[in-house]
Amino acid sequence: MDPVRFLLELAPLAGEEARGAYVAAHLPGARRDGLGNVWAGEGKVLLLAHLDTVLPPEPPRRAGERLYAPGVGDNSSGVAVLLSLPERPGVVRGFTVGEEGLGNLKGARALVEALAPQVVVAVDGYLPGVVDRALGSVRFRVRFLGRGGHAWGDRGTPNPVFALAEGLWGLWALFREEGEASLNASGLEGGEAVNAIPREASALLELRALLPEDLARLYRTAQEVLEGAARRHGVELEVELLGERPAGATATPRLRQAAERALAAIGERPQFQPGSTDASAAIERGIPALGLGVYRGGGAHTPEEWVLPQSLWQGRQALLALLEALGVG
Repeated sequence: MDPVRFLLELAPLAGEEARGAYVAAHLPGARRDGLGNVWAGEGKVLLLAHLDTVLPPEPPRRAGERLYAPGVGDNSSGVAVLLSLPERPGVVRGFTVGEEGLGNLKGARALVEALAPQVVVAVDGYLPGVVDRALGSVRFRVRFLGRGGHAWGDRGTPNPVFALAEGLWGLWALFREEGEASLNASGLEGGEAVNAIPREASALLELRALLPEDLARLYRTAQEVLEGAARRHGVELEVELLGERPAGATATPRLRQAAERALAAIGERPQFQPGSTDASAAIERGIPALGLGVYRGGGAHTPEEWVLPQSLWQGRQALLALLEALGVG
């Protein structure tokens, strides 16, 4: 089957339901669960590609050899490559929901629990990347709460927006010194009118780190920084935990060697690196797992994301070689 044709048909489809329906219609023996996951096959090797995208998809446009569209790579290309594989004894092809955003790996976690695989490979990312370490993360929402009031008549009343701003600045100062960790802030909200003191200001925050102990330490420290900002501004603070992903590694020497053989089949050497993929759902259960990139492109999570369509054939070849190396090709 042609992965490029699948990509061109799949890329414009918005939402996990529409994408799942497309995959189910082209996957012999497809099954679906209540979450929206789609899978087919029987065996102990589970291949996973996530259906969801960060930005709403759009019809792809060509510019030279490149194909541009939000989500055209991550992970429309991974889905297209996995869908194009022939049925293989011992292999389950799974297409998951809830990998991006606040999905918290709900689809991958459900399939790993239900199918109890012995090996998991996330089909996701750029060639020749191999994610052999799970990058841990904590996602949470912070809310600073005050009384609100008139911008002039109640001047001097604590303003949650200023508390949020100070808290974010404090976190930025903290994390710029952390070489093996990252902080992202998004979804900032606060206030209703330019002449009204806000009653609430909020933000979505994500911490990432390679080591579980570092992630736990940074999460505690981040809460302390935010609590200090709230105290200094005389407002209340609420912290809501939204999701966690594990840090760690379970890739065995055999699995890493299989990835090396897979990429050698297309004349490449693997670039082993940390990352956050559906493989993390297996890693937290101690199941050997890694992520294999299957396309060439760039601009992930932006409106200008792009892929080289013909590279999907290389990714398909590498994935087939990986299965052969694992003894299920």
